Amino acid sequence: MKKGLFYFASITFLFLAQESFAQELYMPRNIKKAYAKGTRSTDGKPGKNYWQNHGKYTMDIMVDPKTRLVSGTETIVYENNSKDSLKNLVVRFVNNLHKPSSPRGGSVSNDFLSEGLTITSLNIAGQAYKEDAKGWGTVGNVKLMKPIAPNSKTTITIDWNYPLSKESGREGQIDETTFFVAYSYPRVSVFDDYNGWDRLPHTDRQEFYNDFNDYSFSVKAPKNYVVYATGDFLNPDEVLQPEFSARLKKSYITDEILHIANEQELKSGVVTKQNDWNTWKFEAKNITDVCFGLSDHYLWDASSVIVDKKTNRRASVQAAYDVKGTDFVDSVKNNQFALSFFSHSWPGVPYPFSKMTAFQGFADMEYPMMCNDSQMGDPVFAQLVQDHEVAHTYFPFYMGINETRYAFMDEGWATTFEYLIGIAEHGKEAADKFYKEFRVTGYIKDPSAEEDQPIISMSTQVSGAGYGNNSYGKASLSYLALKDLLGDDLFKKSLHAYMDNWNGKHPIPWDYFNSMNTASGKNLNWFFNNWFFSNNYLDLSVKKVAKNVVTVANIGGFAIPFDMIVTYTDNTTETIHHTPAVWEANQKLATITVKSSKPIKKVALDGGIFMDASPLDNNWSVN
Repeated sequence: MKKGLFYFASITFLFLAQESFAQELYMPRNIKKAYAKGTRSTDGKPGKNYWQNHGKYTMDIMVDPKTRLVSGTETIVYENNSKDSLKNLVVRFVNNLHKPSSPRGGSVSNDFLSEGLTITSLNIAGQAYKEDAKGWGTVGNVKLMKPIAPNSKTTITIDWNYPLSKESGREGQIDETTFFVAYSYPRVSVFDDYNGWDRLPHTDRQEFYNDFNDYSFSVKAPKNYVVYATGDFLNPDEVLQPEFSARLKKSYITDEILHIANEQELKSGVVTKQNDWNTWKFEAKNITDVCFGLSDHYLWDASSVIVDKKTNRRASVQAAYDVKGTDFVDSVKNNQFALSFFSHSWPGVPYPFSKMTAFQGFADMEYPMMCNDSQMGDPVFAQLVQDHEVAHTYFPFYMGINETRYAFMDEGWATTFEYLIGIAEHGKEAADKFYKEFRVTGYIKDPSAEEDQPIISMSTQVSGAGYGNNSYGKASLSYLALKDLLGDDLFKKSLHAYMDNWNGKHPIPWDYFNSMNTASGKNLNWFFNNWFFSNNYLDLSVKKVAKNVVTVANIGGFAIPFDMIVTYTDNTTETIHHTPAVWEANQKLATITVKSSKPIKKVALDGGIFMDASPLDNNWSVN
């Protein structure tokens, strides 16, 4: 075949193969339009017409601990990179969840409620708007006097304030002089290529969807308050006394765990500059959000760890916690291990940021470069929770996941990495035991319909039980099943391709499916259909053993790996592992020929962490 003709034939085959990948999986109409417009590509990469909007945020924020009032002056240079003229500006303020009138997924106490956001000044493109935000929920709409043209920028300035809630959730008051301030500024909501404006309200169950922005911000706090925040700390010498600034700087270049400020030093008022108010400055670029915590008595530990062995780049590892926070004594040590593991093992992508701070609060929640975790009185479980939150660095912060709609795209991966790092920390037996008890048992022992909703279901549309299992356990099992199917090397290669394709961008599930297909060189749509688009569950059964042929029925339907333990009549045993590939040809029945010629006495199936709904029929023996 001539070279040109061969090239044409190869490209045609690849195109047809990619088209079949896309067509085999159910795809909503709006997602189909994105592929048709060329903003998404069936090879799993962003399409030639892909775009996303961007903001450059400059903010001066002040926190008054006595009144719990947070106030800010904010300038946003917003880039509309779409082909649409934006006639409205959709503004998101998640903290309005605390307003009595806002919709919520559950009941709250009076201490959780607050008055919400007040805008005292709003100016867009040089024009003043009469908007106080009093009628807004977590999403507000501003009708623009002049539309924002395609491929143009506009400048938005906002002066605002709101009270922190007395009862802390993902943010709020931790104690009388400790606060975690997150989702703390009005932001332009996401305008994307498949939904347009993201107007879904935050109701406290689903999580977040944000653009990648650049931030330069300051936090004004009273003397003796230390501020911990997302981003690079720009002015330690201006707000810390020399000795403490020197300790912090030393922590950036050492593995040694340093106590930057201890209980007595904080009580004595010798840590910060003794101005009435200090202004702490931070900067973070190409990131989906920023947040901060502050306290006048939290202990402060710090060190660093190499996260990129090729360049010897280090990341700062810090912890801020109450003297009674026994779970946090080892936070820095644990995060040194976690950042190294995530960087060099799973997912095996160097930690992308300059810092990670563990802050003692109540949320057990991830934020860019920070986690807000509760004191549990169980250091082992506390380490696992911290590992899980730090793992979120990659999903949704390295990849801009739409968590509100597709929570399984981030929680499922964080659960998977939580399990894999658990093996490294505590051994496989302990990690398996915890994973089964915490992530699988409740789901597989509950036969109610909401447990078996398809994972692809929008996270806003599933019930409480369905949301939890679709987002965490079932999604994680799918990723671990695919790891078993492909083998570690090909799985990691494919995962890295997906992450490289969508780092700093907004992937949706079909981008994951197509990326894995292309990178692995396999049409895995049978697997994705099986796991994401079905009502399957976990349940195998030994249906028949005839001579040395074992027939296994997949009653639940999920394509799962399993061990088949064969006992022969001479009482010797053999464990034969089967990857999910055993279900590719027939997802309901697998006929397995045992290579040994010895007569079979017993057969047992063991799915390990893929716990069986009806384990009694997993065994067969000669009558």
